[in-house]
Amino acid sequence: MVTAGRGSRIVLLVLTLYNRTMRGWSIPFGRWMGVEVRVHIFFPLLVLVLFALGGPEGWPRGLALFILLVAAVAVRETARLLVAAWLGLRLRAILLLPIGGLFAYANPESQEKANAGGGQFALALAGPLANWFTGLAAAAAILGASGEMQIFAQPFIGTTFLLRSLVWMQVFLGVLHLVPAYPLDCGRLVRNAFARTHGAGAAGRAAAGLGQALAVLIMLGGMWLHEPWLILTGFFIMIGALIEDQGVFFQSVVDTVHMREVMLTDFATLSPSDTLEDALYRSVHSLQEDFPVVRGPQLVGIVSRQRIVETLRSEGNGYVQAVMSRAFQVARPEDTLGATIRQITAGRGLGLIPVTESGRVVGIVSVQNLMNSMALLSEQRRVERQDANQ
Repeated sequence: MVTAGRGSRIVLLVLTLYNRTMRGWSIPFGRWMGVEVRVHIFFPLLVLVLFALGGPEGWPRGLALFILLVAAVAVRETARLLVAAWLGLRLRAILLLPIGGLFAYANPESQEKANAGGGQFALALAGPLANWFTGLAAAAAILGASGEMQIFAQPFIGTTFLLRSLVWMQVFLGVLHLVPAYPLDCGRLVRNAFARTHGAGAAGRAAAGLGQALAVLIMLGGMWLHEPWLILTGFFIMIGALIEDQGVFFQSVVDTVHMREVMLTDFATLSPSDTLEDALYRSVHSLQEDFPVVRGPQLVGIVSRQRIVETLRSEGNGYVQAVMSRAFQVARPEDTLGATIRQITAGRGLGLIPVTESGRVVGIVSVQNLMNSMALLSEQRRVERQDANQ
């Protein structure tokens, strides 16, 4: 039989498709609390800007200011990861930006649970509260050790007074997420409220558009006031909104793609009466890892190449009927890929999804072809959307 662990690869693969945009323009940075951490490439490049603010002889202070920003993001995201664990959310990865992190969930249930009112509100509250508490604690410690420092003097954040910057970096990162610009925390709450009446897809697109518009306004305001921090903030909100917009678009593709669009129609099948040696010979000349087993036109089971090889090694030759799995799920050509994924996630995943019509196998969707097919379909629909907007 195909084991659940092996079969769950197809679910994990499609979840990777949901979150594939997080890997663009990012570098891996290990694991943090069991979650893959990726850093957007513009985050470390920000240190060059801070070097410039420090001046030719003050680059160590620019580096120190960058470290304070990293610490503020770390405080925020640690709090959010703890809340996510408390809520029972399974996370796959987190993409770090100077404005905070973007979560990629390990399964659709966690994503839906996080988008529920209470879950998203708890996550939205965790980050700012953690930053504000840390800033307050830092201010109390600094004033207790040296009462001479003026916490409320300007500039609040700069390379000259790093201790004051330590306090206000935490405070401002928390305040930033009160702005209703997606993907900031308040923007996520606005998106969820909109989704209750207009649907997740429309809400995601509207929230991403609002986030990009507010990002442009913040950058223009920074240029008007000659405030580089506002310009940088608007720029990274724009980056985050674009990433989320791509993710929403890709998920909408998954929810509108029908199985007939991604299924393979040229595939090999086996018969229950085939011997394992015959099945092995046929698998050598096929790229498939899993095979539908049919009796006449009817699907009666699924068998994997791995199962065939293991049985031949341990028990010798036999018949496919003895080793095939009779526990399988099928899809119809008109089913959406998203609906099929949810069905598989709720039940037992397999490495192969047979597509049947009146009991007859008309196609298969395998682990090997799914990534390529979805990537090509996503690109095709993006081109179609761009052509429609011209």
